[in-house]
Amino acid sequence: MDSFAALADPTRRRILELLGSGERAAGAIAEEFALSPPAISQHLKVLREARLVHVTVQGQRRIYRLDREGWVEMEDWHRRVRRFWGDRLDTLERELHKPDPKPIAGADHESRRDDND
Repeated sequence: MDSFAALADPTRRRILELLGSGERAAGAIAEEFALSPPAISQHLKVLREARLVHVTVQGQRRIYRLDREGWVEMEDWHRRVRRFWGDRLDTLERELHKPDPKPIAGADHESRRDDND
């Protein structure tokens, strides 16, 4: 699953917000939700497969933290898209701020004729 698809779910976004303040055990993550531990486990699996979180096994505990590499890939993509649109929006803004061109000869005549009809 790609990163953006993984982010589509509000539960997964909330898990990422929790991990943004530091690593947590799977059980501590599950305690934050009114979902079953197996349901949270499935969300964590999706986030792992999307490379948004990394898990470390410590005995029987699974400790989750944000996966820097996955986030760097997303940031790189975002930077490229922002640069693409930024250049185009800058061009549009320049065009919109250009002075009005001279009226086309006869254009005024046409509008007057329509007013008289």
